[in-house]
Amino acid sequence: MSGLNGTNHSLKPLSPEYDPWDPIDSLKQFGRHTLTSVEMTVTHLCNMRCEHCAVGDSLVMKEEPFLPLSLMLKRLDEVENLQTISITGGEPALMEKTVDEIIVPLLKYARERGVRSQINSNLTLDIGRYEKMLPYLDVMHISHNYTDADNFYEVGFANTSRPAPRAAAARLYEKMMDNAVKLSSMGMFISAESMINYRTHAKLPEIHQLVQEMGCRRHEVHPMYASNFAASLPVLSLEDMRVAIHRLLDHRNPELWMLFGTLPFFACSGNPQDQELLRRMRTERNVTVRNDPDGRNRVNVNMFTGNVYVTDFADIPAFGNIHQQKLDDIFGSWINEHPLYQTVNCHCAAANCCGPNLLVADMYYKHDDFKTKQAIM
Repeated sequence: MSGLNGTNHSLKPLSPEYDPWDPIDSLKQFGRHTLTSVEMTVTHLCNMRCEHCAVGDSLVMKEEPFLPLSLMLKRLDEVENLQTISITGGEPALMEKTVDEIIVPLLKYARERGVRSQINSNLTLDIGRYEKMLPYLDVMHISHNYTDADNFYEVGFANTSRPAPRAAAARLYEKMMDNAVKLSSMGMFISAESMINYRTHAKLPEIHQLVQEMGCRRHEVHPMYASNFAASLPVLSLEDMRVAIHRLLDHRNPELWMLFGTLPFFACSGNPQDQELLRRMRTERNVTVRNDPDGRNRVNVNMFTGNVYVTDFADIPAFGNIHQQKLDDIFGSWINEHPLYQTVNCHCAAANCCGPNLLVADMYYKHDDFKTKQAIM
């Protein structure tokens, strides 16, 4: 690991002013989109089947063998400008062996290198698995789209092959809530993500209240897009989405960091309602809007096949493999050769905006060329 063991790094606290996952920062630093973030899929197992799951089609009942961890660490070592890693699934903590042999070593590597780390989890398992991550982890990222245990059951087990017992789901809900409170009190930075969709858009203030009660340090809010399990769900109109965001801003706790991501509203829009919403978000205390990292500064690595994707949704075929290639070289091929890269290669310095990601562009702006537009500030 490049002689990094034992290195002591003083890490800058994450805050609304410092979000190293945002590709706008690396774009400013290097003058072009640069690979600074690597996401790793460490499992395709999960104890839930959420109706909106963005990787639902890849979930399995039996896992394949892992690639050697040494290969993944070697490829991370080779990323010249690595700033963040993310660990995802499935539910990464479902198997304790995965926690011990894959997740904790990756988190230790990141901490020793001074790289920030995040793991995506539903937080429904034994707290001891999460306590093992606590000394090294920067962000515990959880999904929270529920107002109570019944809502959790309806959303979290919508795609099970056979009906899940409601009582068992209720126990998982209570475990998630209890784990969040306890881990927050231990100092874990928990960031709860809520989707804006047909179920949640009128309930976001209630969900926000629960996020606070869990002790979360950040509330992330992202629209739901039609991908994987969510492909058949009703799509929220842009007007309903704007109303939902205004309602949430009206009722939120201004002391809690609120991060919006993958929004379909841009500073170059000619729609006065878009402009009104964006102006409000720019001026609200502790509110930030993150540009989507996928395809700008991040790749996803499947730790079973070695395949590399521009997004963990894997809607775009793999464009490299770590068995044969360095991650910097794979990313270089993406930005220099892949035709889809030009659809996300947009940057407006005035608005600190990288334009729509692949999903947003396909859903709302198929015929728009954002590189020809200018911000209306």
